[in-house]
Order: sequence, then structure tokens, then C-alpha cells
Amino acid sequence: MKSFFKMAFASMVGMLFSFFAILLIFILVVMAVASKTDEEVEVKANSVLHIPLDYPVVERGHDDPFSKLDINAFGKSKSVGLNDVLAAIRRAKTDDNIKGIYLDLSSLQAGYATLEEIRNELLNFKRSKKFILAYSEVYTKNSYYLASVADKVYLNPEGIVEFTGFSSQLMFFKGSLEKLGIEPQIIKVGTYKSAVEPFILDRMSDPNRQQVTSFLGSLYDHYLSLIATARKIQKDSLFAIADQLKVRSPKDAVAFKLVDALRYKDEVLDELKSRSGIEKDKDVKSVTLTDYIKNNETEDGDYNTRIAIVYASGEITGGEGNDETIGSEKISKAIRKARMDDKVKALVLRVNSPGGSALASDVIWREVVLTKKVKPVVVSMGDLAASGGYYISCAADSIFAQPNTITGSIGVFGIIPNMQNFFNNKLGITFDGVKTGTHADLGTITRPLTPEEKLIIQNEVNRIYDSFTKRVAEGRKKTQQYVNEIGQGRVWSGSEALKIGLIDRLGNIDDAVRSAAKMAKVTDYRIVSYPVQKEGLSALFDKSGDKLRVYFAKKELGDQYEYYEKLKAAVNLKGIQTRMPFDISLQ
Repeated sequence: MKSFFKMAFASMVGMLFSFFAILLIFILVVMAVASKTDEEVEVKANSVLHIPLDYPVVERGHDDPFSKLDINAFGKSKSVGLNDVLAAIRRAKTDDNIKGIYLDLSSLQAGYATLEEIRNELLNFKRSKKFILAYSEVYTKNSYYLASVADKVYLNPEGIVEFTGFSSQLMFFKGSLEKLGIEPQIIKVGTYKSAVEPFILDRMSDPNRQQVTSFLGSLYDHYLSLIATARKIQKDSLFAIADQLKVRSPKDAVAFKLVDALRYKDEVLDELKSRSGIEKDKDVKSVTLTDYIKNNETEDGDYNTRIAIVYASGEITGGEGNDETIGSEKISKAIRKARMDDKVKALVLRVNSPGGSALASDVIWREVVLTKKVKPVVVSMGDLAASGGYYISCAADSIFAQPNTITGSIGVFGIIPNMQNFFNNKLGITFDGVKTGTHADLGTITRPLTPEEKLIIQNEVNRIYDSFTKRVAEGRKKTQQYVNEIGQGRVWSGSEALKIGLIDRLGNIDDAVRSAAKMAKVTDYRIVSYPVQKEGLSALFDKSGDKLRVYFAKKELGDQYEYYEKLKAAVNLKGIQTRMPFDISLQ
């Protein structure tokens, strides 16, 4: 009994300690948010805009209360919106206090289409005749792609330039599932809908290898072409440098003109001083990108004439979703609100999504169709607009994408695991029960599907694929037969998609906005963004428990957090899916 009370008391003390710890953290966050306002940052004369991009670049910036914590125990959680980055670089071009840009690219977290937009804005900045210097200890493929626009590209004398070409590797689970006694029951439409291949094969199928070879080649050709232009090197020479792994040391990078010189950071800082007119014994006057963004001006233009941008980023799910997913209810409300607002003359749907729920995609598609009937709708694609991401895009009046956007993947699939052998033979667990109808337990993982049930689900998948291809055919003004030929779950690069008619033009979000304004026949307008974001304390109190959970999970898991999120999303999959056949990370 004494032991019992001891344990009970210890548990109670532990719970109280946890409660007060969380309460303390909450109070500290509230105090941090309340005490820190985004006051305008002073930019001194002869300053350099410091762009490190060592944090995720998301589609749209938002006020993260946890990023305001200056407490060592909790560190910082930071991201920056692509919209804010572009606006800051654009403003720096005409800011007399900014003499140039310093690209500090030791770490970079952004997709290639996102980098394309930043890269293009940097090229626009160079028209001001202001300088851009790039420096890194290690240039990865994507950081070098961005750095190549600089007037001078410097590498640490012991640094590395990863210039080896693109590769794509998939992981297959067939052998593991067989050992566990788990049978993945696959129902799909599309020769190239290879999302299911890791569960039923131990290597890539020929059609999948064909599509990956095609879009990877397209992405790589664009990558080499733009670097060739920036560095004044023949594209064939760049291909040979990568293919033969000619850059094996820092000196090789200089010899083959990938970088201009080898410099230590102090030497780069000395050059920044010289270029910005600062004496050598003084510190560089610099302003970081995140601070400079605080000075971004609010949208101007006619208040009564607006172009709405609806941001749809993440996997497509039913319900409200969150900051990292596209909830059909939330995005539908945003599109509806823009449609019902007479001041909004056109809508730009910014899509960055690998797809997801077929039903949720159709719900959003319907709102796009209704909006298109009363005002112009233009889609701007980010890194990804595939499968369900393309589904919600296809009804637009016009579609813009970057050459390195990944799109298409017009296909449908479903997976129901049969875990009967796993439970019975591996764990010794059996199941029994009663049901009121033959198919009352359809979809259970404790038994295999019957042939009749497989046929029922296959027919439903076929029906959804038929609806998908009809939607695309109507939106793109193609025959359904043609859409079926270029569909079949096949993935395309933006450049390829333009050739086969899946998109209308190559361009960025600004191009899409200008096109929407032209369609609406307006010249003086203000840009408004949806869904409306909650800021500051209101953002903190909104689902604060979820924010705390995500914050601490990210701090604990670090770079592995994204895999945790993907696993959690896979477990929560419901219904028929229209999503990318795989997650693409170019290496």
C-alpha cells in the first residue's frame, strides 16, 4: 500500500510539473508575441541585403508566434514566404540604401520552381547595376543553381561544389511486406500511376522508368541551359563536367569556371565592404532578408478593384486542413468568398500540391468552375501541381507553370492492405464478429477482398478516373481520348506540359496576376490574399495545442519531421486518391 501511494504521489507530481511547464511556455510565448511587434527596420546607407535562405521557403509568409521566442531552451522555428522574398528583392532594386545582395548559400530549403522565381527576381535586380555576390562552403545542386546568377561566385578554399547531374531513387517495400505477411490490395487506373509500385514490385516498372527518365531529363536540360547562360559556358561542356565528375576539388571548380575564385568568408566580407563603400576596418552594413521583409509595404492600388490570390499548398484533404495541407472546406470557402466579392475582378489560384483525396479535389474543382462563370480564373503552379493538384487547376481560363514545375499525373488509385496473415501468423491475433450485410465490413484490413468487392472498388476507381479525364478535357478544350493518352498517371515537367497542352504558358505568379488583370480589363488594382490569415496573438490562440505539438515535434525530430508527417498522412488516407506517384527530391 505504501508503495502504491508513493507511485501515485510521484505520478501526480509529474503531471503537475508537466502542466506548469506547459503553462510557463504558453505564458512566455504570449509575452514574446506581445512584446515584439514587427516594427520597421532601419536600413542604413551603403547597406548589403543578406540572403541566407537557411530556412524553409513556403508559398506564403505568415506570423509564427514561436519564431518570436528568443529563449535558448526553445530555439527558433522560422520560415519565409516566397511572396515576401520576391517583394523584398524587388524593393531592394530601387532602395538607394541597398548597394547589393550577398547570397550566403551554405544551406537552402526550397524546390526548383520556387528557386526559379527567386532566381528570376535576382536577374531583374541586376538590371539596377547593383552587385550580387554568392558565397558558400558547400554548393548543392539547388544552391548552385541560385548562386549562378551572381556577378561573382565564391567557394571556400576547402569547400565542395556538387555538380554531378540529377538522380531519382525510389524505395520499394514488397520484400518487407511479404516478410510481415501483409498483402497490399491495389486498385488503380493509369499505366504510369506508380504510387502503388513500391508495395507490389522490387524495382521500377518500364513505364515508370520511361516517365522518370523523360521528366528528369527535361528538368536537367533546363537546369544546364540557365547555368550555361549565366556562367557563359557551353551547355554541352557543363554536361561533360557533370557526367565525368570533373569537379573533384575546389581548384577544379575554378578551373572549369563554375566559381570565380576561392575565398574565405573574411575575404568575401572585405569585398562586400569595398563594393558598398565601407572602410576596411569597419563592419559590413547589412540587413538580413527576414528583417528587410518587415519593411515590405502593403499592397497599393485601387481598393475597389482587386485581384485575389488563393493559396492552395500541401496535400489535399477533406475538411478545414491546416497551414500545411489543402482542406477542401477551407479553400472552397476562400474561392467562394473571392467569387462573391464584387470588388474582386479576377482570381489567381496558386497551387503547390502533390494531390490527395479525389473527393476533396472535386469539391474544390466545383468552386473553380462556378467562379470561372463570373470572373477570370488563372492558375499559377509552384513546385508541384500534380494529380489532385492538377484536378483543381484544370478548369481555369489559363494555367501558368515554371519549366521545372512537376505536373500532370492524371490517374487514380486506392490501396487496402490485407493484414490477416500478419495478425494471425506473426502476432497470433484472430478476429471474429457478426454483420448485417454481405459487404458491411468492406474495407477492413483483417481479411482479403473478395473478387466481387475488388470489382466494385475497381469500377468506382474507373468512374472517378472517367470524371477526372472529363474535367481535364472540358477545361483544356481537348478530347477525352487525348487526355487519356497523355494521362494514365504520367508525370510531366512544366516544359513538357506546355508542349502537350496541359498548361498555357511558362511564367511565375506575377505573370499569372498580370494575365488575370488583363482578362478582367483592369489596370489599377490591389492584390488581396486568401484564405485570410490570423496574425499575432489570434494565431497563437487558434489551435494553440496543435501548434505546441508541432513545434516540439519539429525541435525533437529536426530534418526527420517531414518523414513523420508523411507516415502520419499515409495512415490517415481515406477514400480514393488522386495524388503524385512518388515524392520527388532531386539529388
